[in-house]
Amino acid sequence: MRIRSIQVLGLGWVCLSLIILTATAGILDSKEEYDGIVKSLAREYRMPPELIHSIIKVESNYDPRAVSKKGAMGLMQLMPATAEQYGVNNVFDPIENIEGGIRYLKDLMNLYDNNTNLVLAAYNAGQSAVEKYGGIPPYRETIDYIDKIRRSGYRKSTIVSGSEIYRYVDEKGRTVLTNDYLAYKQHVTRNKKK
Repeated sequence: MRIRSIQVLGLGWVCLSLIILTATAGILDSKEEYDGIVKSLAREYRMPPELIHSIIKVESNYDPRAVSKKGAMGLMQLMPATAEQYGVNNVFDPIENIEGGIRYLKDLMNLYDNNTNLVLAAYNAGQSAVEKYGGIPPYRETIDYIDKIRRSGYRKSTIVSGSEIYRYVDEKGRTVLTNDYLAYKQHVTRNKKK
């Protein structure tokens, strides 16, 4: 009887381990599924992709059809008014949702001088709450939200906009160095057509 208990317990731990591994693999698959979109948009808007991934993980756990009790939707959990403000027509479209969320984050970064905690507090609780309290609102949900983002991968006190330098040779043969990804991308696209 005692041996059977150990075997059952051993089997239970194996099953539990398989469930945990399967769940973790699903999350990794989801992150990998959206990694190309995140990196491309992060590059375009000069945002750290690890911050975007952390927000998506905490907001929706990579579920593009997630809807919160308060009405936030999609991967980055955009409220309807925010989605409309940033030109998101289909909040459940991963590209539109991520781009809208990034554009909103960029505005918050400008508003709060790239201060990670204030940007995240405003993203979670709204700009009016941050203004009302002159900083992080004393809401348990917002404090926990900031902590979860920090634990899930983005630990920097300021959000550093990527300033990768791109190099190309223009039509006149001059070497151009720029941190404007869109200008670089236009040049490369234009030259591919030739």
